[in-house]
Amino acid sequence: MMNDGMWRVLKRSSRDEAASELFAALYPRLAGWCRRLVDDDETAHEIASEAFTRLWARWTSVDEPRGFLYVTAANIVRDHWRKMERERRAMRRATAEVLVGGQGEGRDGQTDPSVRMLVQSLPERLRVPILLYYYADMPVREVAAATGRKEGTVKADLHAAREMLRAGLRRSLDHTH
Repeated sequence: MMNDGMWRVLKRSSRDEAASELFAALYPRLAGWCRRLVDDDETAHEIASEAFTRLWARWTSVDEPRGFLYVTAANIVRDHWRKMERERRAMRRATAEVLVGGQGEGRDGQTDPSVRMLVQSLPERLRVPILLYYYADMPVREVAAATGRKEGTVKADLHAAREMLRAGLRRSLDHTH
């Protein structure tokens, strides 16, 4: 695990050496975290690599590389989910036009929601803490530092997000029975 002291030492060493050590220390877990979110190895590695590329571009201005990488990756994952949802909607529309009466769609013209879709639907101020806390296993203190919020605010946001997810899961269960 990389701590603040290690980051300060790395920032003072040669950029190539520091980049290599930072990559070795953080990339495997970041890529694994992305893999759980996007369910695809290649996409996960692309996202993790892009997060590191953005870190290198801001090398001297980043104080907390782990938080920066995870927040950046969360934003890229969100963009990926949005793109996937647009593609799914386009496919549903195309299928509905081909099949008379939209027979290829689920109840109410929608697919069954998943936890991932529910997390995706959260407002960004709630989604990012959920992703960092539950999927990146960051403690509240680190989530607060990474997002620039107070720990109490992060705790309140996590609570609000859990309530919204619980309500969404109840609705999806009610529709299936």
